[in-house]
Amino acid sequence: MPQTVVRHESEHLYAAKPDTPEGRALTEALLRLRRAEMLLGNRALHSTGLSNLEFSALRYLVQAKRDGRDMSPKDVIVMLNTSSATVTNVIERLVTRGYLKRVDHPTDRRAHYLVPTEPAVHLVDGAYHDHHSAIVEVINGLDPEDVAIATAVVSRIVERLDTLVSDSTAALQAASA
Repeated sequence: MPQTVVRHESEHLYAAKPDTPEGRALTEALLRLRRAEMLLGNRALHSTGLSNLEFSALRYLVQAKRDGRDMSPKDVIVMLNTSSATVTNVIERLVTRGYLKRVDHPTDRRAHYLVPTEPAVHLVDGAYHDHHSAIVEVINGLDPEDVAIATAVVSRIVERLDTLVSDSTAALQAASA
């Protein structure tokens, strides 16, 4: 019984429902999408055998590698928004498991970069492959007009949510000043 509550909580709307049946159906679909994304994200994490912090660090470092960026342990501290000691432990566990290499900085003898190994890249890609492939498969099966409408709707929702994030960030900064 408690798990039923947990499963359905993410489908609850904490605001007045849209005025039209079509709007309510769209809201329900978006909430189901959010729930599916959360469940698949948890599945991806569990499939790796890593902790949440380890997997987050590895994902960020794999993406940085793809972007051609060199990342140091200090960068990982910022990305994970956690302590130096925690990041040191995370990095050590990932190095020990063969997912990261430490590479010397070319000009600073005291510094090094963190580089994900090929097994790390395969682990991250494999964790998300089915999830992202399913999304692409559905999109590829849609008419271009439907894709354009869906893109416009999702973009407008994201823009509005981004405004809420910006407003709340500004309010927090003003309160702490």
